[in-house]
Amino acid sequence: MKDMLQLALDAARAAGADWADLRIIHTRSQVIQTRNGKVSGLSDSEDMGFGIRVLAGGAWGFASSNRLEPAELKAKAAEAVRIARASASLNQDAVRLAPEPAWRDFWQTPVQIDPFSVGLPEKLALLMECDRILRADDRVKEATCSMSFLREHQHYANSEGAHIEQRLTRSGAGYTAMAVKDGEVQQRSYPMSHGGQYMGLGWELILALDLAGNAERTREEAIALLSAPQCPSGRLDLILKPMQLVLQIHESVGHASELDRVLGFEANYAGTSFATTDKLGNFRYGSPIVNLVADGTVPGGLATQGYDDDGVRQGRWHIVQDGILKGYMTNRELAHRVDEERSRGCNRAEGWFHLPITRINNLSLMPGTHSWEALVGEVEDGVIMDANKCWSIDQQRLNFQFGCEIGWRVQKGKITGLVKNPTYQSITPEFWGSCDAICGPEHWQLVGVANCGKGQPGQTAEMSHGSSPARFRKIEVGV
Repeated sequence: MKDMLQLALDAARAAGADWADLRIIHTRSQVIQTRNGKVSGLSDSEDMGFGIRVLAGGAWGFASSNRLEPAELKAKAAEAVRIARASASLNQDAVRLAPEPAWRDFWQTPVQIDPFSVGLPEKLALLMECDRILRADDRVKEATCSMSFLREHQHYANSEGAHIEQRLTRSGAGYTAMAVKDGEVQQRSYPMSHGGQYMGLGWELILALDLAGNAERTREEAIALLSAPQCPSGRLDLILKPMQLVLQIHESVGHASELDRVLGFEANYAGTSFATTDKLGNFRYGSPIVNLVADGTVPGGLATQGYDDDGVRQGRWHIVQDGILKGYMTNRELAHRVDEERSRGCNRAEGWFHLPITRINNLSLMPGTHSWEALVGEVEDGVIMDANKCWSIDQQRLNFQFGCEIGWRVQKGKITGLVKNPTYQSITPEFWGSCDAICGPEHWQLVGVANCGKGQPGQTAEMSHGSSPARFRKIEVGV
């Protein structure tokens, strides 16, 4: 493989590239889905290819192929240089890369049980058992269950001398029960909505989730929501659990801190960002207890890896510190735009066939000191919400609304019962500014997002967000 990497880099330089890198990626993917006692989806696929990226005349060129052979490597290297030269004719600012050591390393996701070593019959049997429990009551009209496993074996090299090999593995599973009665429809998911929980782990994650053991509770909650009262409306205290905070962090902080979006280079897909560079270091994003940390090294994170697709070693840094905007998601090309000497390692591509772009890293709300009992006990009138069902956010990442699967009414410090169709809305800095309490580290949980879309052509990326339950005062709910 080293010979292939060097051949392509040499061909790019010979064609006139000032700089080049190459990614060779072998991917194995398995997805299993069931619906109402039948297999509704099953795929087990592999692919392999390479993508070569060059700088020539201060502009990018990129080409890719699934034919991993010497002649094709040379041809695509030359094609990437031709594209870069054509782009340079319209370039206003030459691309400048932040320095990075030429790492030579191997990194892999720590896995206890290879998920691809577990047979399909065992996986299907578990999903069918969950399906059976979820549909044991006739009021559950639909049960959907799924598992998904992915492994990427990557080889990266650049003309500066870097050579990095990585084996990245992630697993995920979950299910949803949909209950129906008298025209009312309610759903409950486990471990979370939108496909379940995903982590950078092996089959041990599936075992730890205890899918069958949680199916009865999930079913009964879906049924109970059918007759629960509507979520109240008004300015109430709001407690969010990690399965909802994951999307709150993702949409109102993660995307807002992608530097390409901040600078206006990304606008067509989900807009730009209000968190402009003039606010860096002085803008109050949240209350003084709000600390949001990006971390490409956190165990189990979907964006946890040794190096990004710029060959930058992963690290940890504040996006928001003590409530103040302190950082962004950056790559080697954009780091100098905020006067940083090195990239934060946020450049990633979906597969070998896409150009790397700035992506959200693992991003988490740091725990506080509250107990769960105190978090609830200090609320006179409020709602607890969990598990996202729907959301919208404006093109600047400011005005948002979220709907959740389930809520619990809190009155005079006590949980008094379920409420259905809970929703809340706010403005990003006002929302985070209202945060007055966060539970301690014993409640902290890392939750995966496996379907983050960005770019045109669109790319999917994966990352995780951690949090403990947190409280927000006087938020508009039930709107």
